[in-house]
Amino acid sequence: MTATPSTLPADHPPVKFGKVGVLLVNLGTPDGTDFTSMRRYLREFLSDRRVIEWSRFLWYPILYGIVLNTRPGKVGKAYELIWNKELDESYLRTYTRSQSELMAKALAEYPNVVVDWAMRYGQPSIASKIEALQAQGCEKILLFPLYPQYAAATTATVNDKAFETLLKMRWQPALRTVPPYHDDPAYIDALAISVGKHLATLDWEPEMLIASFHGIPQSYFKKGDPYHCQCQKTARLLRERLGLPKEKFMITFQSRFGPEEWLQPYTDKTVERLADEGVKRVAVINPGFVSDCLETLEEIAEQAAESFRHHGGEKFAHIPCLNDSVEGMTVLERVVRRELMGWV
Repeated sequence: MTATPSTLPADHPPVKFGKVGVLLVNLGTPDGTDFTSMRRYLREFLSDRRVIEWSRFLWYPILYGIVLNTRPGKVGKAYELIWNKELDESYLRTYTRSQSELMAKALAEYPNVVVDWAMRYGQPSIASKIEALQAQGCEKILLFPLYPQYAAATTATVNDKAFETLLKMRWQPALRTVPPYHDDPAYIDALAISVGKHLATLDWEPEMLIASFHGIPQSYFKKGDPYHCQCQKTARLLRERLGLPKEKFMITFQSRFGPEEWLQPYTDKTVERLADEGVKRVAVINPGFVSDCLETLEEIAEQAAESFRHHGGEKFAHIPCLNDSVEGMTVLERVVRRELMGWV
C-alpha cells in the first residue's frame, strides 16, 4: 500500500505501508579473510560492551595495542580453511541468506510479509536492513536473533542494535523481539533427528556424544545471565529425546577468549581427557549454533578432531548444525509463525 499523492508534498516519494517485516539476525562475518577485513570485523565485535564487559580504560589498550595487531592474521587463516570458495564468503553468510530465502517461501501465503536477514557485526548491518524494511512499507518488524539460548553477549546485543537504530528514526516501526527457544519441542526434535541421520551414515557407534556450546565468562553467569541454565536444559532434553544414558552424553563449552575463567568443562580439554582415558569414538554436536561457522567447522570439526586423535582417539564425528535443512527450517518457521500471531 502507498499513501495517495494528495497527502504528500510534491517532492516527496510515495510512502509505502501495511507490511510486516521478519528480520533474521546472526552474529556476523568478515567480508574476506585478508588482514584488513578481519581487523575491521574484530574491531566491531570486540568493541561491543556486551561481548567484553571490562572497563574501556583496561580493555582498549589491549584491544588496539595487541589484539587487533595479532589476531586478524591468525583468525583470517582459520577462516581461510572453512571459507565458501564458490561464493567467496563465510558459510555463516551463505546459510543465513538461505534461511531468509526459505523463510520467505514458507510464508508466501502472507503477501504482506517481507523477510530479510542481517548480521550484528559486519554486513549487511541491522540498521541498514531495518531501514530497508521500513522503506518497503513494513510498519511492524519481527526481530529474530538466531540464538536458541539467550545470552547478553548474543541475543541482547542484537536487540540493543535494533533499538539503537530506532532511536534515530522519526517514524519508528513497531518492533517485536523473538525470545529464546532452547526448550521448544520442535527444536529438540530437530536436533535429535539430525543426530540420528548423521550417525546412521557412520560405520561406527560413538562411545560419547558431546553437546558443545559456545562459552561465556563465569563472571557473566554470576551476574545473572541465564545462558548456562538454558544450555543445560537443551542438553538434558536432547539426551532424553535420544534415549541416551548419562554416561554416554556430555555438555561442554568452547571458544573461550582472554584470561578469565569461562563456563566449564572446556570442550578442547574434554576431548583430550576422554582420549587419554581410552575413549576411542566420539561425536560432537553444537546445539547452540543455528548455522555452521568458524566455531563449528574449524574449532570442532578440525581442531578438536585433530586433538582427539593426537591423544589416542580413533574416530571423531562432527554433526553439522541444522543450517538450512528441512529440520532446521521447520524450527525457525514454527518460531516465526508463533511470534507473528496477531500481526498476520
